[in-house]
Amino acid sequence: MPLRVEHEASGPFAGVATLWLEQPGKPVVVLDLELIQRLEAALKAMPRDLIGLVVASASSKVFVAGADLKSIQTHSDSDLLRYLRYGSDVFGRLSKLPFPTAAAINGAALGGGLELAMHCDALVGAPGPKPYPVGLPEAGLKICPGWGGTNLLPARIAPIEAIRRTAGGRTMLFDEAAGMGLFDAVAPAPDALLGVARRWVKDAAMNRRTSRDGMPSRWIGRPGVSAAARRAAAVLRGEIGDADPGTSVLRAVETGLAKGWHAALNDEQAALTRLRNEPAGKQAIAAFFEKK
Repeated sequence: MPLRVEHEASGPFAGVATLWLEQPGKPVVVLDLELIQRLEAALKAMPRDLIGLVVASASSKVFVAGADLKSIQTHSDSDLLRYLRYGSDVFGRLSKLPFPTAAAINGAALGGGLELAMHCDALVGAPGPKPYPVGLPEAGLKICPGWGGTNLLPARIAPIEAIRRTAGGRTMLFDEAAGMGLFDAVAPAPDALLGVARRWVKDAAMNRRTSRDGMPSRWIGRPGVSAAARRAAAVLRGEIGDADPGTSVLRAVETGLAKGWHAALNDEQAALTRLRNEPAGKQAIAAFFEKK
């Protein structure tokens, strides 16, 4: 069944829809195949005459905890690549909608969860009951992002900080992320988050036309970002060295800058598939499940 979508028919946010990421019976939202399929169905059915769309989480604990690590651990190489490419295609639908979009970040947004959010035009955050993490921790599991994170995060915060953190698998806490400018708007409290996100998309719709070319509106290939990303990559070549997964992260950044968005996705996904087969990747992912 598709995900729940609520349409504002009247009031200050008339024409704005909210799409809820939900997995009933599970404590947190994880990007498994079923959820991605439900997201695809919801996006395919989205009316084209909306003013804007907010993507929100039905979980009170997280926005999205990340990709399904069990799939990353157990799939064959060909099945894993299909899973990653399918996810890219579905997330890419957000980048093709003819109206502004915003992700309402209410809790931890990690790995694939943050990558999904960054396919939206805006990230709108709110403080949680306690500080929550935001970022791309894949390198800590000796793998790398697979849904464009290497090329998306450096367009949201300072490129050198984004690439360095992605290469090291270091996340940010909410306050730190807000201080770095990751969020396009910040709600004063959790119960104000949806209103702020809906206001952002409505204001964006009223103030400018949404222009689409099939790629995310914020990634390192955009004018005004690419030059800074090139400088950051040049500085970090010596710092990161030849050790994976950092070198794979940097290579994906350089691929995006040289060959474009889709080439960067292919580079990421090939690297993730390779790295999870390496002894370090196998050991790190197995240790994650043992700890969990």
